[in-house]
Amino acid sequence: MDHGRVIRRHELSDADWDLLRPLLPKSSTGRPRLDDRTVLNGIVWKFRTGVAWRDVP
Repeated sequence: MDHGRVIRRHELSDADWDLLRPLLPKSSTGRPRLDDRTVLNGIVWKFRTGVAWRDVP
């Protein structure tokens, strides 16, 4: 059975991302934002591992 992309333990699943994506604000002016999913994965990693903010990739 093909499950698509591999989900690492500390990343948002596709289902989680589909729930969160509509809740994020749309940027219309200024500098373009980084990839929202990558940023949220970093935040999820921080809280699931308990590391200090300075160690977040």
